[in-house]
Amino acid sequence: MANTNVATTSWNCPNYTGELYLIGANQTPFLNMIGGLQGAGIRVVADMQFPLIQPWALEAASQPAITETASLTAPDPWTYVRDQDVNTCQLWHRQVSVSYVAQSVTGQVTADATTGLVDISNAQPVQNERDFQIAAHMRQIAVNVDYTFLNGAYQQATNAGVAAKTRGIITAATTNTVNAANADLSKELIDELLRTMAATGAEFINPVIFCNAFQKQQLSNIYGYAPRDRNVGGFNIKQIETDFAILGIVWAPNVPAATLLVSDLSVCTPVFLPVPEKGVLFYEELSKTGASEKGQIYGQIGLDYGPEEYHGTITNLSTS
Repeated sequence: MANTNVATTSWNCPNYTGELYLIGANQTPFLNMIGGLQGAGIRVVADMQFPLIQPWALEAASQPAITETASLTAPDPWTYVRDQDVNTCQLWHRQVSVSYVAQSVTGQVTADATTGLVDISNAQPVQNERDFQIAAHMRQIAVNVDYTFLNGAYQQATNAGVAAKTRGIITAATTNTVNAANADLSKELIDELLRTMAATGAEFINPVIFCNAFQKQQLSNIYGYAPRDRNVGGFNIKQIETDFAILGIVWAPNVPAATLLVSDLSVCTPVFLPVPEKGVLFYEELSKTGASEKGQIYGQIGLDYGPEEYHGTITNLSTS
């Protein structure tokens, strides 16, 4: 079951019988929870690079000491300066190419290496190879987008030969981060992260913990308790109540195993740069050069994660 980076033929992608199952940890919960690739809450922009927020801050609280004499003269002026956070869309581009033969032999089924090919009409579930390949490519794009929205390293395109790369939320959350130094996940580390987020102004509007399978089990071990029943055991913690908010817990395969992310989903949204008269993520036919159907899937997509101070991470957690 090795995928191949060539056009689809009846030989490199033979038919089989049985129900189709997509294998692997291909869930995309972060992408789904912020609107997905077709959601109504997406943001549309008109340039590859787009603004996020204008962050500004007050000075640390202090007690003034102004004498009556000093008050007779106006104080020196003070200016509160705004900044500009930005991110970028990046290109998502895949080609689908299916030979005429691969589209024709819907009744040809590969049994095994000894019996070879047999004709069992309508006995296999893929009756349109082109549609199957398009759907598979779209699913792969969704998995890649979810991974990038979490882990993407920012790069601005400076010319046509430089790839634009969107910044992911884990990479963006630099203000609120706790280094576990290879320690096990603990309530103390989570409390430290939440205190840090509160101190920098996180509003905890819709905070959700995203973590890989290992840390998900650690969270259940930390916060769970088994029911008093002789026939029922175990627990699956789906949210925790803290001093600052109730946090949902989501298993997200694309979060690194040594990282725990707290993200405020109220400020996160996918960003699309539409192509005129085509849309934001579309399939279109390519010109024919032989006996195959060729097309491309194309989109320009990035992530708006709002104020990075609304999110936080615990990094370098133990995974054993």
